[in-house]
Amino acid sequence: MPESSPAVLVDADPVDAPDLQALYAHHVRTGTATFELHPPSVEDMAGRITAIGAAGLPWLLARDPADGRLLGYAYAGPFRARPAYRLTVEDSVYLAPEAVGLGIGAALLSAVIDRCAARDVRQMVAVITTPGHEASAALHARLGFETIGVLPGVGRKFGRWFGTLYMQRAIGPGQDAAPADEAGA
Repeated sequence: MPESSPAVLVDADPVDAPDLQALYAHHVRTGTATFELHPPSVEDMAGRITAIGAAGLPWLLARDPADGRLLGYAYAGPFRARPAYRLTVEDSVYLAPEAVGLGIGAALLSAVIDRCAARDVRQMVAVITTPGHEASAALHARLGFETIGVLPGVGRKFGRWFGTLYMQRAIGPGQDAAPADEAGA
């Protein structure tokens, strides 16, 4: 994590669900970074944390070192359910409004990428709402993601149509080598 980042990164646990739910609910109710229309309950959020952990994937929190306040979180979830996608994940990054522009998003996403590399994940995909989330696209580009394409008008929220920008980056050897679960096969 960059020394200038005013946050401590820790692994998420279901006991963090109330803080995570409150931050995510803010984004669901006021923004378009997520296409959810109704915030999940605290119990639903705890279940999501448990499911990500059970899949062996990272979910990290950024907390203020002075008071423990949640400044943001990031995680990698399965990209698709079918088994052939098992080495591809989709990232999500959410920040508290006061944490935007402080390097916390970059610290979180970098750490999630590193954790995925250690697990032999080979591809990470970002699905970013467009228009309106150019800063997220810029963050992903700085961390090595390339634009793959745009699906225009696929989501409707707050009486408006939004598209999704797909960005992708290889992790480790990407598609240039067989994964560990196929070694010698």
